[in-house]
Amino acid sequence: MNVRECYAAMGGNYDEVFSRLRTDERITKFLFRVLEDKSFDLLTESLAAHNMEEAFRAAHTIKGVCMNLAITKLFESSNKLTETLRGRSEYGEDIEPLLAQVKEDYALTLDCIRALQ
Repeated sequence: MNVRECYAAMGGNYDEVFSRLRTDERITKFLFRVLEDKSFDLLTESLAAHNMEEAFRAAHTIKGVCMNLAITKLFESSNKLTETLRGRSEYGEDIEPLLAQVKEDYALTLDCIRALQ
């Protein structure tokens, strides 16, 4: 799988990220860093503990990384979760389907990035 195919498979926008980073080598370098990022673990742990402030920060970080790397599908789901968590002090049932979508999109993203290695 090449970088363009990776972006197509994970629902990203290759042309957008290429316009920013200018080479597949740079794009790949930053994509591989996503594999090392602990924000998703922090998100799930924080939500399990009902630590809404920390969960918001983790979701916001995921959203920002995805925006910068044009990982569109995961950006959209993490953005919805981020906005739902913004200013929240209590866990609610409305979070569960949003988290489920982020988990699905995150797993797809990681699978596609690993296929580049």
